[in-house]
Amino acid sequence: MDAFAISASGLAAQRARLDLIAENLANAESTRAPGGGPYRRRVAILAPEVPAFARLVGALDAPRGVRVAGVATLPGARLVWNPAHPDARADGYVALPNVNPITELVDLIQAARAYEANVTALQAAKAMALRALDLAR
Repeated sequence: MDAFAISASGLAAQRARLDLIAENLANAESTRAPGGGPYRRRVAILAPEVPAFARLVGALDAPRGVRVAGVATLPGARLVWNPAHPDARADGYVALPNVNPITELVDLIQAARAYEANVTALQAAKAMALRALDLAR
C-alpha cells in the first residue's frame, strides 16, 4: 500500500505545481496585484513526506512520498518603457511581473511528465496487487 500512497502524494504535488504555473501564466502581464505592485511569480517548494510514526521514533531518513512544503513568491519585476500605460511611473517605465512564459512552459512540461510518471507507477502497483490476488486464489 505504500506504493499507492507515494504515487498519490506525487500526483498531488505535481497538481499543485501545475496550478501555480497556470496562475503564473495567467498573470504574466498583470501590473496590479492585491499586495500592490506587479504580480510576482510563485513556485511550489517540495519536500519529502515522512510518515508520522517515523517522525515519532526519529527515523527521518524514511521518506514515503512528497508534499508541498510551501509556496514561495519570487521578488523582482521587469521594467518596460511605456509612458502611455495607466500604471506607468513618473519616469515612463511600467513594472511588469517577473514571469517568463518560456520558463513557465518548461516547468509545465516537467510537471506534466512527473505527473504521468506517477500515474504509470500507480498503474504498475495496481497491476502487481491484482496479480498477487490472482496468485492467491
